Amino acid sequence: MIRDDILGSLPVRTAVPALERALDAHGCAVLCAPPGTGKTTLVPLVLAGLLGEGPVRRVIVAEPRRIAARAAARRMAWLLGERVGERVGFTVRGERAVGRATVVEVVTTGVLLQRLQRDQELAGVDAVILDECHERHLDADTVAAFLLDVRAALRPELRLVAASATTDAQGWARLLGDAPVVTASGVSYPVETVWAPPSAPVRPPHGMRVDPALLTHVASVVRRALAERDGDVLCFLPGVGEIGRVAGLLGECGAEVLQVHGRAPAAVQDAVLAGSSAGRRVVLATAVAESSLTVPGVRVVVDAGLAREPRTDHARGLSALTTVRVSQAGAGQRAGRAGREAPGAVYRCWSQAEDGRLARFPSPEIKVADLAAFALQAACWGDPSAEGLALLDAPPAGALAAARSVLAAIGAVDGDGRATGRGVRMAGLGLHPRLARALLDGAGQVGARRAAEVVALLSEEPPRAYGDDLAAAWRTARRGGGGASGSGGSNGDAYAARWRQEVRRLSSSVGGSSAGRSSVAGSSATDAGAGSGAGAGSDDVAAGLVTALAFPERVARARGEGAFLMVSGTGAELGQGSGLRSAGWLAVAVADRPATAASARVRLAAVIDEDTAREAAGHAYAEGEEVGWEGGEVVARRVARLGAVELSVRPLRQPDPGLVRQALLAGLEREGLGLLRWTRDAEGLRERLGFLHRELGGGWPDVSDGALLARADAWLEPELSRARRRADLGRLDAGQALRRLLPWSTGEAARLDELAPERIEVPSGSRVRVEYGGPQPVLAVKLQELFGLRDTPRVGGEAGVPVLVHLLSPAGRPAAVTADLASFWQDGYRAVRAELRGRYPRHPWPEDPSTAVATRRLNNRR
Repeated sequence: MIRDDILGSLPVRTAVPALERALDAHGCAVLCAPPGTGKTTLVPLVLAGLLGEGPVRRVIVAEPRRIAARAAARRMAWLLGERVGERVGFTVRGERAVGRATVVEVVTTGVLLQRLQRDQELAGVDAVILDECHERHLDADTVAAFLLDVRAALRPELRLVAASATTDAQGWARLLGDAPVVTASGVSYPVETVWAPPSAPVRPPHGMRVDPALLTHVASVVRRALAERDGDVLCFLPGVGEIGRVAGLLGECGAEVLQVHGRAPAAVQDAVLAGSSAGRRVVLATAVAESSLTVPGVRVVVDAGLAREPRTDHARGLSALTTVRVSQAGAGQRAGRAGREAPGAVYRCWSQAEDGRLARFPSPEIKVADLAAFALQAACWGDPSAEGLALLDAPPAGALAAARSVLAAIGAVDGDGRATGRGVRMAGLGLHPRLARALLDGAGQVGARRAAEVVALLSEEPPRAYGDDLAAAWRTARRGGGGASGSGGSNGDAYAARWRQEVRRLSSSVGGSSAGRSSVAGSSATDAGAGSGAGAGSDDVAAGLVTALAFPERVARARGEGAFLMVSGTGAELGQGSGLRSAGWLAVAVADRPATAASARVRLAAVIDEDTAREAAGHAYAEGEEVGWEGGEVVARRVARLGAVELSVRPLRQPDPGLVRQALLAGLEREGLGLLRWTRDAEGLRERLGFLHRELGGGWPDVSDGALLARADAWLEPELSRARRRADLGRLDAGQALRRLLPWSTGEAARLDELAPERIEVPSGSRVRVEYGGPQPVLAVKLQELFGLRDTPRVGGEAGVPVLVHLLSPAGRPAAVTADLASFWQDGYRAVRAELRGRYPRHPWPEDPSTAVATRRLNNRR
């Protein structure tokens, strides 16, 4: 029996006629409807013709998460008075409830993506609704692009709706070909905002780490909400670990504490969504509860203000989730959970001032995530460059190039980026391409079942309680999670159930046809039976091999004290209590590297040996001469390596001279020009050239450290080519080499001594050195040797630059400094004469020095 009373009360009903008109006219539309209006439940039923007398149409609703897909299907079936699997059904990975009469099918975007690759026309489907498109999941963006292709080329009659409560409506409208935007009025129940920031500063999130002080504060806000408000409380936290910690802090809070996240058992998720009449509830949830879900009884939302987003370090091949501030759109979605059934309140654990600084929308996954799966889907679709796909945001060029490199290495695409037959099969497995490669190639070596079991572990990281040894985690999962201890035990049981379900799916995917034993690159695969190799090696060996096939760049060799070096060049460290610390080699399955850390932290890994490392990472094997500058000396070796990992090293007696030359240049770059022999004359020449470059420019060379190092291969030849070690650099005459930089071709080099003389002859006949090292050339000379010289000497050509004259006492100590001798003789000399003539009576101190005879001698004795 259809529940017309509920359907008739859903606010979105007033927007349905406009939506239908938009679809009739344009075929596409954007539906903006606040939380609780019924867009996820009423609209699909209307478009399918299940609530009126119109024709029945088949409608697919795409949800970003499994929990939302199951919940939406059950809600629609309940509204029709039916069971799931009749006219309304759902399909998620590993679970399907669809019957012959099903016309509304709720699927995850990943399932729809697979379906489109198998059947581009979506035969029999009349309309597709992309729900919660504001979340900008990569699968959802890809599905939208593919569907627009289908409409343009194959099925112009296929209807397409992009629906969300908070989204870039105009951006989606443009993407859908200037589609109409239909807006539904919101629920009439108001939601009061209560700003509840921590009283003391808390550290911002860093990687996966959240300040425990913030979690303690969140727990206190939940208790406050229970005391101040009626109804159940829904608390948003970034992840499973934070949910567990806050749950522990809420003991004896007077309410039943429930946990909802992607890893929770379906039965637990369903129980939360079904509601309860026995007392108050506190539901601790991740972002899975943001969208498409009504949690009955909830009147209060407590929002920690954090979310998890994927990030990828393409240079190191490390992908991980990171904790970020929630966006304004996400915060709005969360707040809306409080006003679905009655007036409510949202307690936000940040200040109103901070709220204005939040990003408007979440970061699109296409901008921050690993793009290997996207690139493979695009290649299988026939658009390897993805340039022809209609996307709200273009994929970053660097990330897409890194993804294509991965696909080429595993044989998923050819040299032109087109999908190979192997790549098409990988795309159909519903796995990341790395894991698909491990499943296909691993099945040929360890057997389909064992390969599937390990890949299932890799596709969803086991609970931390399982430990960091993947082989041990495998055994724990086989036991049903009973071996997991601590707070993760119950989660471990749920994980083990999901793991067994995924193993069955993967086993059937690879077991019905040849597994495809292949080379490491995957480009020379030869088929073998799926069960071949089923008895090859122990489970520990199988775990290591399959993990290494999935992540060859994370194969790592020990370098002492729990530290390892990955093939990619990234350091990795195990925890203090890890049982893997004695391993010589590891295949690292899960690792994260905080931005400020020198090494990645290993979360999950399997022990392997060198042979397995060579097999899995064989594409990175290289052997050759390596000559470098290490420890202040040229080191020449013959090295065999896997990427950054050295396998064997032998000294080279006769290294390639070109490599030696490069090593010496690297040494100069690292340690500076002090490695060369700088005599006083060489230093003086460099200072003179620096003066001319500064004053005259032109062809006079720049002799600063940076400029000389940049041109070292030019001005240090041929001496550099003859050098073999550090000591040879120390014997290299820098002054002689510098003369090669003089402007010989223009003839200016011949004027060096004219423009920047090394010495200047003074009236006494002495030739005094000019120092060019400062901002102005300096001539330091005894005062008596300049008698009779009226004008200050100049250097640098016709206009010239006056030297700065340091007038010295007879003892060689500074007496005065001037750049204008004429003025000094007239004004400053009297004071110097009065001070020094009594101290040095045997030296001449004429009253008019400008007309006196210069001398280097004492007065004649009387």
